[in-house]
Amino acid sequence: MVLSNNEQAKELDWKKRVNVVKGLADALSYMHHGHSQPIVHRDISSNNLAYTMRVDEKCDVYSFGVLTMEVFMGRHPGDLSSYLSSLELTSSSMSNDQQVLLKNTLDQRPSTPVGQSAQDLVSTMKIALACLNGNPQLRPTMQEVSQALGRQSILYQALSRP
Repeated sequence: MVLSNNEQAKELDWKKRVNVVKGLADALSYMHHGHSQPIVHRDISSNNLAYTMRVDEKCDVYSFGVLTMEVFMGRHPGDLSSYLSSLELTSSSMSNDQQVLLKNTLDQRPSTPVGQSAQDLVSTMKIALACLNGNPQLRPTMQEVSQALGRQSILYQALSRP
């Protein structure tokens, strides 16, 4: 709902958006790996995609990727998520066209991410794109996603200490 309101979307800066995604990853990791039997949510995205897939943890992983893209784009990614999942998000391998596409996909309402916020955003998008892999077996687990996002947070804290 916040993303549909221009003023509220401006206030939801990149650091907050990354933290929302990290919190969701931690919650899903707990649901999938914190119980003797995994709990599959099936309806993470604002546009549920689970009905077309085999219902297991990997459909939640895919939906997590879609929702992450939605949080960063400010709108549902639609078919863009399948195209973006084919891109390699490293500046050394991205063409200028791909860099422009990536920049143009980000929500323009919050201020431009800089420094650590920009690095966290790119790292989180790489993880989200891995979650969108067309082959469910090649998607990471939510535990792997949560751990990767946690390492990103620990690194930031270590770098920001005086």
